[in-house]
Amino acid sequence: MNKKQDMIAALEHKKPAGSVPLWELEFQAWDAASGRHVILGHEFEALSKTEQERAMYSNAEILLSVSSEMCYAALLSPNAYWNQAPGQLAYYCMPGDTRFRQLEILNELRSDDLMLIATTGGIIGADYSMEFCCRMVDDPESIDVLAQNGIKGAIESAKRFQDCGAEAVISPSDIADNSGPFFKPEYMERWILPYLSEWSDRIRKMGMYTILHSDGNLTKYMDAIASTGVNAIQAIDPVAGMNMREVRDIVGNRLCLCGNIDCGTILRGKPNDVYDATKNLLTTCKEDGGLVLGASNAVQPEIPIENYRAMVSAWKQYGRYGEDSMEDDNLP
Repeated sequence: MNKKQDMIAALEHKKPAGSVPLWELEFQAWDAASGRHVILGHEFEALSKTEQERAMYSNAEILLSVSSEMCYAALLSPNAYWNQAPGQLAYYCMPGDTRFRQLEILNELRSDDLMLIATTGGIIGADYSMEFCCRMVDDPESIDVLAQNGIKGAIESAKRFQDCGAEAVISPSDIADNSGPFFKPEYMERWILPYLSEWSDRIRKMGMYTILHSDGNLTKYMDAIASTGVNAIQAIDPVAGMNMREVRDIVGNRLCLCGNIDCGTILRGKPNDVYDATKNLLTTCKEDGGLVLGASNAVQPEIPIENYRAMVSAWKQYGRYGEDSMEDDNLP
């Protein structure tokens, strides 16, 4: 069984025949891992059409080469423009429809054992603005429209991404923070859970897999989320106090869990810290299947790349199914 087949098994809540699949919500350390430069965002936008086409082939070569080195079972293609802070464009994004062309090129060049994933959105997320919070109380029908339009746009995007080679889609929808869910129970029942179910059902009927991403502590709603039919959830946020083993006990084999090596450990720890955290996660959570290994959130460009490679090293020792773990705990 190849790595993509392992990913499919995990997304279907089964135990892979090979290894726990490796996949990142968003790996941003391409330059550090490859010694080359990925061109995205405004830098890409400033290029001529001919230069953009050349850059997309170069990008694809880098992304696929690093994915192979890191033993990824899946790769998320670049997103549309969005601001990670007011006036600050996110890193892993491309202008307009070029993200579809980038996915086409990735699909053209990829190996058969790599799944491509695209971002469609679909589920509304937390919005702490006074305007949004007031609308939830004073004008809930406008939030109904927002939720409905989110699904409509996501399905349209999914169809285009599928034509470009994507086999799974993700909705990055932060519906919680460190203190717990953003939405009250009645709001979850009105604007989140039914739309998550609809999004998952319609995408699944297209022959694609669905993944929800959310920061924060969602332990309270894990049983309900597992009942929506979504294939997987990414993060299982350790900073917010979520525990992978506890969540697995709640959802059983109804939901694939993706994560949850603490990004802070990868950024600020030592290689042995990352290695030990990965070993612990795999040895305590992998046996039931339905697990995808990765960081708890985006892997930032400034991480020490040796820390990330320590995670991959631990996976190589402890990520396989049906084999005893190797005895030598020393990093290669």
